[in-house]
Amino acid sequence: MRRTNGFVAALLCAGMAAAALGQAPDEIKLPPPQTAGGKPLMQALKDRHSSREFAVRALPEQVLSNLLWAANGVSRPDGRRTAPSAMNWQEVDIYVVLPQGAYLFDAKAHALTPVVAGDLRAMTGTQPFVKDAPLNLVFVADLARMVSRRGPIPEADRDACANADTGFISQNVYLFCASEGLNTVVRGLIGDKAALARALKLRPDQRVILAQTVGYPK
Repeated sequence: MRRTNGFVAALLCAGMAAAALGQAPDEIKLPPPQTAGGKPLMQALKDRHSSREFAVRALPEQVLSNLLWAANGVSRPDGRRTAPSAMNWQEVDIYVVLPQGAYLFDAKAHALTPVVAGDLRAMTGTQPFVKDAPLNLVFVADLARMVSRRGPIPEADRDACANADTGFISQNVYLFCASEGLNTVVRGLIGDKAALARALKLRPDQRVILAQTVGYPK
């Protein structure tokens, strides 16, 4: 417990210092995910539910590591993920919004790449619980990765694939939370997506799809 509290305190201090200097927070190298254990699949499916009540308690580093691996981590030597994607585009990125800053989940390195310091949680949704919950995930589709050797992809088909692939990742988060006793809810109510995209430094061909809040029960 002392190690977890120290980790969280160090993150918060580093994030506040970086924010004061107008810098991005430091990279977070996550511990290796624990890929054994948890509830049986049928029990996790039975327990899967949405909740909009969250304690402010931060997630321990190991829980955060396991959560992100379950969401869309590398699960095979060939680089494929825990969530499927059309044509293996792997076009959906997970932006991890914590109190001290926003990060991009690098699945290959199993690390959090810093994006911007400061608390952006309130920008990830319109509901009151969003700004106080310890973790908000923002799912972003990188349309530049959605290419085919067979020719241009119709916009409707591209959007349908990006939306479906985001849904697979979100459901992985739901099942992990059901297994670990965490609360979660996926949200389409993000508010000003354009403002959030600017805050996360997204390119014009990156699109915010959904957000998902995670935390311990209140």
